[in-house]
Amino acid sequence: MFDNNSNVAISVLDEESDDHGRMRARARRKRKKLLHRGENGFALRLLRKLLKYWMLLIIIPVVGFLVFEAFIIGTKPSLMVSSQRGTPNEPSQFSLEFNKVDQATPTLGKDPKSNLNRLDPTTRVIGGVRQRCLKLLPPEELEHLDIPAGKESRGPVKKVLYISESDTSFAGGNTALSQQHPEVTRFNLFTGNQTLHERESSFEVKETMMLHCGFYSSAGGFKITDKDQSYMNACKAVVSTCAFGGGDDLYQPIGMSGASLKKVCYVAFWDEITVRAQESVGHRIEENGFIGKWRVVVVRDLPFSDQRLNGKVPKMLSHRLFPQAEYSIWVDSKSQFRRDPLGVLEALLWRSNSVIAISEHGARGSVYDEARAVVKKNKATPEEVEVQINQYHKDGLPQDKRFNGRKALSEASIIVRKHTPLTNLLMCLWFSEVVRFTSRDQLSFPYVLWRLKAFQNVNMFPVCTRKDLVNSMGHLRKVKPLQS
Repeated sequence: MFDNNSNVAISVLDEESDDHGRMRARARRKRKKLLHRGENGFALRLLRKLLKYWMLLIIIPVVGFLVFEAFIIGTKPSLMVSSQRGTPNEPSQFSLEFNKVDQATPTLGKDPKSNLNRLDPTTRVIGGVRQRCLKLLPPEELEHLDIPAGKESRGPVKKVLYISESDTSFAGGNTALSQQHPEVTRFNLFTGNQTLHERESSFEVKETMMLHCGFYSSAGGFKITDKDQSYMNACKAVVSTCAFGGGDDLYQPIGMSGASLKKVCYVAFWDEITVRAQESVGHRIEENGFIGKWRVVVVRDLPFSDQRLNGKVPKMLSHRLFPQAEYSIWVDSKSQFRRDPLGVLEALLWRSNSVIAISEHGARGSVYDEARAVVKKNKATPEEVEVQINQYHKDGLPQDKRFNGRKALSEASIIVRKHTPLTNLLMCLWFSEVVRFTSRDQLSFPYVLWRLKAFQNVNMFPVCTRKDLVNSMGHLRKVKPLQS
C-alpha cells in the first residue's frame, strides 16, 4: 500500500525549500552587485579609461603648450645680432625680424596731479638700513652754497670749435620723408650736413675739436628774441625744460633754497603751439616773460618737423643756448623738479668729482635689448632701428649690459652736467647721432660714451635718486607735429 506519509512529502518540501533559499540568496547577491555597480561603476570605468590612455593625457597638454609658445614667439618682434662683425665692405649681420607690433594704447593711471608738490624723500634699504636715495646737505648749508669759480679744463679736450657752413639751404628735417627716401637725411642748415668721414673723425679726441653742433647759421632755425637771449647769456647755472607741440603743462619747481633762487635760472622753452595750448587752459606768460619761477622762452622757426627732434636741442645743447653757463640741469617736461639745484650739483657732481650725472635706465642695461623694446612699443620703425643698430654692431659696440664698470643704458630724463670742453663734445656727438639715426636717445648715449674712451668721470645715478629729484607726472596729451 502506498504510504502517503510525510516522509516523501517532507523530503520533497525540504528540497524545494533549499532551492528557494539558494535562489533568494543569489537574487540578494545580484541586487547587491547591481547596486554596487550603480554607485561605483562610472568611477571604475573612468579609472580603466585613464589607465588605458594615460600617455595621451600627458602628451596632448605638452604639445598644446609648445604650439602656444611658438605662436607667441612668432608674433613678437626680435632683434638678432650675429656673432660675426661686419667689415667696411660687408654689412654687419644684424637683422630685425618684425612680424607684428603690439598696438597697445597707453593706459591712464592715477590722477597725475596727486603727485604734485610732494617733498617727501625717497628712500631705499642698504645693508639692512633705510637710507635716503639723494643725500643733500642740511638746509643751513644749502643756503651758503655758491657756484665754484671757473677752472681751466684738465681733460684731454681744451677747446671745441663748431663748423659753420653757408652753402646749404635750410629746409627742416622730415622724418617721414627720410624713411621713404633714404637719400634724404634729417641733416639741414641748423645741424650741418655731417658726412660719415666727419662722424668718424669726431670721435678722435684731440685738444682742439672741430665738429657740427647746431646753430651754425643765424638763419638756421630755433630763433629766440634778443631779449630772451640777453637773459640767457647772464645765466651761470640753469635748470631747463621744454614742451613743444602743446604736450605737457609747466610744473613749478619746489624745494629750492634762497641761494638757488638768486643764483640759478629756470628756463622753459615753448613753441607757439604750446603757447596757444596753455593759454586755452588759462596759463599765460606775464609781461616780464615769466610764469611763476620759469622764464618762458618762445622759440620760432624750429629746425625739424619731428617735435621729438626739436626737443633734443634744449636737452642736449644747453652749452649752445647758454654760452656763459658753467652748469646746467635738464628736466623732462613730464616731471616736476623738487630739489635745490645747487644742492643737486654738490651731491651729484662736486662731491664725486664728476662732470656729468645722468639717470640710468631702470628696466634694461643693453642697447640691443633697448632696441627690441623701442620697436615693440612703436617708438621707432623697425627699419630705422635696424640701420642704427647695424652701424653700432659694425663699429664693435659690445652687447654687455655694462662697460667700463658702468651700466650702459641711461634713462636720460634728468641730465646734470658741468659745461666743459669734454662734456660739450659728448653732447654734440650725442645730438648728431640722434639726428642721423632715431630720436630715441637711449640708444645712442651708450655708444657715444663708449667711443669717447677718455670719458671716465660719469655719475650714472640709480632710479631711486631720479625719483627723489622729481615728481613724475607723465605726459598729459599727445604732441602736435609741425606742418611740413
